[in-house]
Amino acid sequence: MPSIVAGVIIFLVLFTYPFWGNLGNKTAAPVLVTGTTEKQCVEKTEFMKTSHMKLLDEWRDAVVRDGKRVYVSKLNGKHYDMSLQNTCTKCHIKKDQFCDRCHTYVNVSPNCWACHIDPVQGINPQTPPQQQTAYNAHTQGEGVATDGSR
Repeated sequence: MPSIVAGVIIFLVLFTYPFWGNLGNKTAAPVLVTGTTEKQCVEKTEFMKTSHMKLLDEWRDAVVRDGKRVYVSKLNGKHYDMSLQNTCTKCHIKKDQFCDRCHTYVNVSPNCWACHIDPVQGINPQTPPQQQTAYNAHTQGEGVATDGSR
């Protein structure tokens, strides 16, 4: 009987440790640097803090599946290109001082940069050179065939 009680106590201590073990541990929210003079994002700041990934997923689906490329802000009715690279990174150009700081703080690892080009570096090391050339031409309004011919 005493071993059962001891086992229950040990279980309760270990099971509840994440709750009471973090009492008093306060980590300051990261200081984020946007690198722009813009005063307003595509939506309210609080919405972007909590739901930007949902918005980006909706943009991806609308662009890829429906061919829709223009987003109308619910905040101000302004039109934006549905593009992580052509809209978001115009303001959030310092990935290491904006995206990375917040994602590290909340302990998430989004896979955005597996396909998109890091705004600080200008290239994505995982993207083959042919696709980087095609992407750069695309963003500059030029057409580039995948075989390198124009």
